[in-house]
Amino acid sequence: MPRPHVLLSAAVSIDGYLDTRPGEDRLLLSNDADFDRVDAVRASCDAILVGSNTLRLDNPRLLVKSEQRRADRKAAGLPEYPLKVTVTASGDLDPEWKFWHYGGRKIAYAAGQEAADKARGLLGDLADVYAMPPVKSWEMLLEHLYTVHGVRRLMVEGGGQVHTQLLQQGLADELHLVVAPLLVGQADAPRMLGDGPYPGGPLRRMHLLESRQIGDVILLRYAPKKTSDAQVAA
Repeated sequence: MPRPHVLLSAAVSIDGYLDTRPGEDRLLLSNDADFDRVDAVRASCDAILVGSNTLRLDNPRLLVKSEQRRADRKAAGLPEYPLKVTVTASGDLDPEWKFWHYGGRKIAYAAGQEAADKARGLLGDLADVYAMPPVKSWEMLLEHLYTVHGVRRLMVEGGGQVHTQLLQQGLADELHLVVAPLLVGQADAPRMLGDGPYPGGPLRRMHLLESRQIGDVILLRYAPKKTSDAQVAA
């Protein structure tokens, strides 16, 4: 199946949480130096994908903030901003979210025709909406991004359900995990990964490509599959 190189990116607490429990102030796990690193990774990708629940909770813009990086993209013949992509099971996408009003082109993939019709009715011309069947939807979505939209490198910024599904289905090629020196300790707070079977089971070890201290956080770069550093960097 032709598909993009899929890079998962997340910051977690030492005990594996993405945030505190719903209703509390958002937990900023990273620092300014790491936010700049994430900006550079975004600039290196053709598209950025995030789940609709993350849009609902965080209302992010998901931009390349550096003017120089945007200028470098344009000089290389690329759009100023990567394509922005979201996925939805229900089609309930708020047209007021910042995601739709900043950056370049946006796409929404909906689970089934009914959800796609609902999303189109809500978004109008804010995004291109595509219906995906419930079976093998991630494989079809990735193939569609590759063949129709020319996406060769896809950055996935969450949330936890999206990361879990891509890892469980063996569709992630690279994982950038930033660990912050915090402990959340709340059972009802969101974790990066959910329960369920992962390829190879609990005995399968990922390949560590890099570990790097960035201020008070640690970046761990893993290859979930057997792959070479050259393949991951490509």
